[in-house]
Order: sequence, then structure tokens, then C-alpha cells
Amino acid sequence: MKDLIALRHSCEHVLTQAMIKLYGPKLIMAMGPATDDGFYFDFDYPEKISEADFPKIEAEMKKIIAADLPIVKKTISLKQAKEIFKNNPYKQEWLETIDKPTVYWTGNQFVDLCKGPHVKSTGQIKAFKLLSVAGAYWRGDEKNKMLTRIYGTAFYSQKDLDEYLHNLEEAKKRDHRTLGKKLGLFALTNEVGPGLVMWTSKGAAIRREIEKFIYEEQEKRGYQHVYTPHIGKKSLWQTSGHWDLYRDKMYSAMKIDQDEYLVKPMNCPFHMMIYKSQPRSYRELPLRLAEIATVYRYEKAGELSGMLRVRYITQDDAHIFCTEDQAVDEFIKVFDYTAFLLKTFGLNNYYLRLGLRSPKEKYLGSEIIWKSAQEKITQAVKKIGAKFITSEGDAAFYGPKLDIVIKDALGREWQCGTIQLDFMLPQRFNLEYIDFDGKIKRPVLIHRAPLGSLERWLAILIEHYAGNFPAWLNPIQAKILPIGEKHLQYAKKITSQLQDAKIRVELDSRGESINAKIRDAQIEKVNYMVILGDQEQQSKLLAVRNRQGKQTKLSLEKFIAQLRQEIDKKTIN
Repeated sequence: MKDLIALRHSCEHVLTQAMIKLYGPKLIMAMGPATDDGFYFDFDYPEKISEADFPKIEAEMKKIIAADLPIVKKTISLKQAKEIFKNNPYKQEWLETIDKPTVYWTGNQFVDLCKGPHVKSTGQIKAFKLLSVAGAYWRGDEKNKMLTRIYGTAFYSQKDLDEYLHNLEEAKKRDHRTLGKKLGLFALTNEVGPGLVMWTSKGAAIRREIEKFIYEEQEKRGYQHVYTPHIGKKSLWQTSGHWDLYRDKMYSAMKIDQDEYLVKPMNCPFHMMIYKSQPRSYRELPLRLAEIATVYRYEKAGELSGMLRVRYITQDDAHIFCTEDQAVDEFIKVFDYTAFLLKTFGLNNYYLRLGLRSPKEKYLGSEIIWKSAQEKITQAVKKIGAKFITSEGDAAFYGPKLDIVIKDALGREWQCGTIQLDFMLPQRFNLEYIDFDGKIKRPVLIHRAPLGSLERWLAILIEHYAGNFPAWLNPIQAKILPIGEKHLQYAKKITSQLQDAKIRVELDSRGESINAKIRDAQIEKVNYMVILGDQEQQSKLLAVRNRQGKQTKLSLEKFIAQLRQEIDKKTIN
């Protein structure tokens, strides 16, 4: 991946050089890093540039690549850098934050302020493609000027580029916003407000199945389910530290009587107070408090995206209070549960990212407490035995954490579940328990949300399955399709019997042709279509058609038994 980053960064420099050649001094380059998927280039230009301009830009880029120009790094003085970029206000602003500037020359034709990395020459760029144009605020701050951004990607082979572009087209087809609307799973309206999702009856059916599954599995694992308010006194989040370190994600306080209240951005303080509501003994630990709860967080308007980024979030949340000796085993149990959930949903491809404290960031608590927490979480992750990467600076502000990064059917990465080890909040909320020797001790806290949020999880599932949900999740598991009016009464009887078997079924009683009914059922992506005509009514055998178009004749009893088995076993087909 490191080599690919260098290649893409170099391709961005080629893009910048080509555009300066084409559009002249009116174009002012701002910034252009490589990304996990490609690269982008932000620039200031008084005229509109669109995707229609890509062919001529790509043609100019190909000339630079064919010239095989060397890409050379030079360390220069701050004075020299300011002179080179004297007509560029964006580079001048960057230079205010740099002590030892480095530049990269492409031949003797183009230079940019950059820390790298890069390939040795432009000729190493074998396959590239410009993808789209968007607007972007300078340095991501909406108070700054809006610039133009061009996205692109690059690979070492045309085969890899073609595969990426194919997956990109497939991703567009699977976009949860498009499929979610087509399947009628959720709604977003300006009247309600940006980022405020409404689950329709069909989306709610999926959510209920997920919640039911979570409750059942957590009860097997000794979790106690609780409910907490949507608002609480501001002082709770002052005690937890969120008000100081998480305030940009929290909504404004509201005055009730003489106190200020906040809508909750997370459930932690409430679960702390449930723990604290009575004396605790070591015999009660580990105490696992779980809640499927909605919290409210501010996301910038430009960052909102369907159900992936919203302003109200439903978490499968839990907090585990345990002794320090129990912490590693409890952490591993949480991971095992998370792995079981992912396997059930058919998302077995994932890796672990261990987020540790960075000396550059602001955190709660002392070095000693952080050292203890990081030693414990590292011990737990090593005992799990799975591959993990370490990411300095990715810790929560109160403790280190383990993120589970999944890969979907297209190989795209999604950070979902998280497990966090926390020595801090028990101290800030003065949580205690009486140990076996009669001494007062402080519990260790594990935060965990295996699926992240139900909104984001549904979006991922829609795209992973391309809307073809397994039967246990699908809002419509079977659709009854009578061929004509004379078959309607029999169809109603079959519908009723399927409902009695707790199968989610719909009857299409419209006066449309059977081909039209089959087509519409396929668009709805139902698991099974039951076609009823004269033969079926006389033989009492159902013509059952699956999503792939395969049709079989089954008795009602056998169809129910097979479908119930598929649902109960949560089969992924």
C-alpha cells in the first residue's frame, strides 16, 4: 500500500502540472494528497471545470508520463520556499506551520511544496483515471473559501485499474441511498432535518430482527438490559470529560428549571450512574449493562451521507464493569461475541486496529493510568491471536480502543464495531466496589458497540448484499402472486397460513399480468415468489420461484418448513 500511495501522490503532481499547463497562472494550486482509494487535487480557479474537461486533462497528463521526468526531493530554507510560492496564498499559509520545507521537482518543469513520498519518475505511472469533480473548503473548514476538487486514482497495471473501475460502477448500483429508496427502507426529508433518518415499516422490520438477535445473544452472555433518558444534566458530561473534549459533536444546552440539560451524545454517564445507584461487591462483577439506545451528535452538513453519516445514532451499546484481573478475559469475550455477529451477517473479512494514545493529542487522566490501560488492552489483543495494526492517536480521549474494520463484498473497508478499555471514567465518577478482603476498589470499564450504529450497519448491509437480504432479515420473505381473479381467494388462504407461521408475506392482488407481478417482486428483491394458478389450486402444490429464477413445486407444509429453517438458521445464500 505504501508503494501505491507514492504512485498516486506522484500522479496527483502530474495532474497539477498538466492543469497549470492547460489553464495558466489563473489556476492556483492548493493541496493534493494521496488517499486509500486514489488522490485528489484542490485548486482555486475563477472558471468552472467539469468532467467534460477530463479527456484533455488526461491527454496532457499522458504527455508528462511519457516524458518519464525524474521526480526529485529537495530540502530548502523557509525563505526560499516563500520566494518560490510567493504568488500562492495557500502555500504561504502552509509554510507558516512548517520548519523545514521540502519540495519535489518534476524534471525542471514543475515544483510543489510536499513531504512525499513519490516514485522516481513519471514513467512509473502505468494506469490512471480522473473520476469526478466536487467542491471542497480550503483545509476542510466551511469558514474558508470553496475550492474545486478533482478526484482520481492510479495503479501499477491497467488490470488493477479496470477492476477498481468495475467495482466503482458496482458500488454505484449498490448505493444504499438509491436502493434504500427503491426498497422503501428509510426516508430523509428537509422538513424533518438533514441527517435525521426515519425508518419506514420495511426498514423497521429489518431493525427489529437485528435488535431481537442482539437481545437474545446478549442475554445468553449475561448482559442486563437497561433504558436511560434521551436528555440529562449538563454536569454529567462535564464529569465525564465530554463537555471539554467532545463539545464540537454535542448540541447546545437547554434550560429546564434552574439547570442546563443536554441531549445525550452517548450513554456512558447514565450507565455510570446505574452502577453507582447502589453499593457493589466483587461478587457482582463483571456487571454487563446493555442498551440499544439513540444518541445525538452533530455532523457537518457536508459530511452527512444517507444512513452512513447521520445526526441521530442508534447504538448496540454496553458497558462492562469488572475487576482489573477480569479485564483481559472480558475484553476477549466481547471480541468473540463481535466475531460471532459478523459471521452471522456474512461479513467474515475484517482486520483489527488498535488505537493508542498520541503525545500530540489531548486526553483525560495521567500517564500512569494510560500506561496501565494500554498494557491491558495490548495483552488482550495479543491473546485474541488475530492480526492487528497499531494506530497511534486513534485512542478515545478516555482510553485505548480496538476497532474492527470490515471488508464488504466489493472489498471496501468500513470501521464499525469498537471495544474500549477505560480506567478513567470509573475514577471521574468515583465508582467503587467492596473486594473480597473488605477493601474499597475501583472497577475497570469496557465500552463496546459491536455493530457501531444500526443506521450505519443497515447502510453497509444494503450495499454488501446489494439489497438481496437473506430471508431472516428481508422485510418481505415471500410474495403471493395469484395469476387471475379466480385464484385470489386461494391466495388469501395461503397468505394467512404463511402469516400464522410467522413469515413476512405480502399478497399482490392487483389486476396485473403474472409477468408484471414477477417483475415487480424481483425489483422488491423478495426471497420467494409463490405463483398460484389453476394447476396449483387443484394439486395443492405451490409454484415457488426464488430470486435467481429457479422454480420448484412444493406442498405448503414443505415450503413453510424449508423457509422457516432458512430463517431460523439465519442462512446467507
